[in-house]
Amino acid sequence: MKYKDDEYQLLVNGISHWVKIEGSQNRTVPLVIIHGGPGGNHYVFERTVGPKLAEERTVIYYEQRGCGRSSKPQNDNDYSIETLVDDYIKLMNQIGVEKVDVLGYSFGGELALEIAYTYPDIINKIILSAPSLIFSDTVYETQIKGFKTVADKELIEKIEHEMLNNKSLKEKWNKVWSLVDSDTVDSFLFEDKLIAKRNRKLWQESGLINTGLMMKALEKIPPVSPLRDRLTKITNDTLILTGVHDRNTGLSISNIMKQKLPNSRLELFQKSAHFPDLEEGELFVKKALNFLKNGDRQGGN
Repeated sequence: MKYKDDEYQLLVNGISHWVKIEGSQNRTVPLVIIHGGPGGNHYVFERTVGPKLAEERTVIYYEQRGCGRSSKPQNDNDYSIETLVDDYIKLMNQIGVEKVDVLGYSFGGELALEIAYTYPDIINKIILSAPSLIFSDTVYETQIKGFKTVADKELIEKIEHEMLNNKSLKEKWNKVWSLVDSDTVDSFLFEDKLIAKRNRKLWQESGLINTGLMMKALEKIPPVSPLRDRLTKITNDTLILTGVHDRNTGLSISNIMKQKLPNSRLELFQKSAHFPDLEEGELFVKKALNFLKNGDRQGGN
């Protein structure tokens, strides 16, 4: 590996990508952290469980094009899955790593699987935290149902009214998201209100904003075939970590992945919703590190 612990801006495909390396002294197979969104960033993860992982592993963070501290493409539509995978490969080549483990959370889990599908020989183990399958009816249904479980009576009535309209499920889903406020979103994403407040404080502290451009672009240019139909071809050892109260991507998505990924196992977090890394951080780190240690090959690149 060419780089040591620090933050970098690395130019790939005309985009300046924010990269951070921690724990290089551990000399393990690097663990690449892939953030969610689409359009999110690593600000919270790198201030919570990230440093705990870096106590034992070499950890590489990077933020995707147009996300967080990375620059955005000139063309607002330049965000296809194929482009994001190509960015990743060229970044790893520039950093100087040949084979890595990956930890993707939410949409980052989906992107991690797309990378492993396209380049199976460069990915060792995969950890998926509350993985998604964006733009699927399963996600739309899970989220609408999830909001109804945490909404007040007035909001529930509005949601139920929308569900009676003669619109597509996707249109209803978009409308439901337009109805909810930040407090409802916090209750939707977390079981523990104190942790939800801490998370939102860090979001605000970061000053980083999800522009929504990546989500819109990915919707316009979907993969040639849905990831769900290709999961059986991804044979990497995979650990799926999911909160039993996840109302965002839900157990339904994790169970689909467990059933279709040939070498996967699912671990549940009894006190967590969409972010087991925040709500049960110690257990999350323990499960992740134990999985990575099993058959670990020391030395890294």
